[in-house]
Amino acid sequence: MPEGDTVWRTANTLRDALDGKVLTVCDVRVPRYATVDFSGHRVQAVHSVGKHLAIEVAHHVIHSHLKMEGAWHVYRPGTRWRRPAYQARIVLATDDRVAVGFELGVVEILDTLDEAVGYLGPDLLGPSWDAALAVANLAAEPGRPIGLALLDQRNLAGLGNVYRNEICFVRGVDPRTPVREVELAPMVDLSYRSIVANKDRNARTFTGDLRAGRHFWVYGRDGKPCRRCGTAVRFGLLGDDPTEERQIYWCPRCQPPVGVTAAQ
Repeated sequence: MPEGDTVWRTANTLRDALDGKVLTVCDVRVPRYATVDFSGHRVQAVHSVGKHLAIEVAHHVIHSHLKMEGAWHVYRPGTRWRRPAYQARIVLATDDRVAVGFELGVVEILDTLDEAVGYLGPDLLGPSWDAALAVANLAAEPGRPIGLALLDQRNLAGLGNVYRNEICFVRGVDPRTPVREVELAPMVDLSYRSIVANKDRNARTFTGDLRAGRHFWVYGRDGKPCRRCGTAVRFGLLGDDPTEERQIYWCPRCQPPVGVTAAQ
């Protein structure tokens, strides 16, 4: 699933294409909103909130979420699309651009964006980022594994699986460690600095090495030697229940377990 930096860049691309321009085409290919047509209306704003995208037009909000397969593309009029038309969920065109949302996990027409994102914690890439609030949100569930707390968008919005694995490694924390055992302020600060540093990069890096295959400390490297100590990187699954488990990677030497129970 795309993480907050990817969605932030997508919002920038859509803003360049649509913001302040009058829509000449508005084709929402979702049955519930098939009759919605904002053609003739000017786009008032385009922005991201965590992993969510918002296009404000005609006093409504076109809310989308990429989920696993989604993507927004922008084309010149008459240019052939890079994905098949049957995958398009929404088409928005102006005189000089065509924005197409393919296989979007969510497409909604809302009165206000709060209907979709009001539950989110502070947005790491938002204008009102609040580190203290993010720390307080994480601390509210002291027994929860930090690897789950970082992914919970109610605590802080924007981190995904790559970030949580890499941030835990850099901080020397096993992702299964209970929140109560973690120094939360440095963890939140690193989360912010990491995503800000990567927000303008198509290929994010945590090691500082931009060469292919050298971007990550542990993510996707199970069985390979730790870049710091040479110990084999471990792999596991972590989730609130078996249906929500996601991959975790860690170095057992650089990230010694603290307060981790056998069940985890």
